[in-house]
Amino acid sequence: MTIGLIFLSLLVAVIVGWLMRQTLVEPWRAEVVVPEVRVGLAAMPTAKVALWVFLGVASSLFVLFVSAYVMRLGLADWSPIPRPRLLLLNTVFLMGASLAMEWTVYSARRADAGNVRRGLAASGLLTFAFLAGQLYVWKQYHDAGLLLSSSAATAFFYLFTAVHGLHVLGGLVAWARASLRVWRGADAARMRLACELCATYWHYLLAVWLLLYVLLVSEDLGLAICSAAPL
Repeated sequence: MTIGLIFLSLLVAVIVGWLMRQTLVEPWRAEVVVPEVRVGLAAMPTAKVALWVFLGVASSLFVLFVSAYVMRLGLADWSPIPRPRLLLLNTVFLMGASLAMEWTVYSARRADAGNVRRGLAASGLLTFAFLAGQLYVWKQYHDAGLLLSSSAATAFFYLFTAVHGLHVLGGLVAWARASLRVWRGADAARMRLACELCATYWHYLLAVWLLLYVLLVSEDLGLAICSAAPL
């Protein structure tokens, strides 16, 4: 398990580096013509291929973490921790950010620059609200004396939320580049690929978070890191 995690972490780092060159620099610029690769009968931009490869590797990493969690959950000394009330609100924030990204793509396809700007701004604000909420949950646990080393449940809570949070921060780098180009007056229609890449990534972040949320709070399924007792 440890060797697998190390290998996947290194692989993620390599792919992220390549992704930064292929997708976070060039395709987020309005003026760039994005190269295409052939996938079956359809042509797909290299940026999209790179993003999907990265998401596949990231998913494998999350699967390994979840597998380790399920194995640890079966031991007799497992003790759930109190559930932060703010987790549900944070989930709503991320859902709103994902919907705003989808609206941004719709606006870009219609070459509606005003709504592209508003969509990117709304998704960014909601994403920052999600991160702020997650940090506040960490503060609540810290104030309650529930630290990383307190128990296996707290360790997995911090692990899951930290890894997901790092992925969110990575997405905000791409969001910032796209937003900067739009606010500088880039043509909305030519920003379509950048908006589509952002939207795909935000939908992925939401899907992963919903899975993690189930692991965190679904006590009835016997999987919960957090108990029904509120923090």
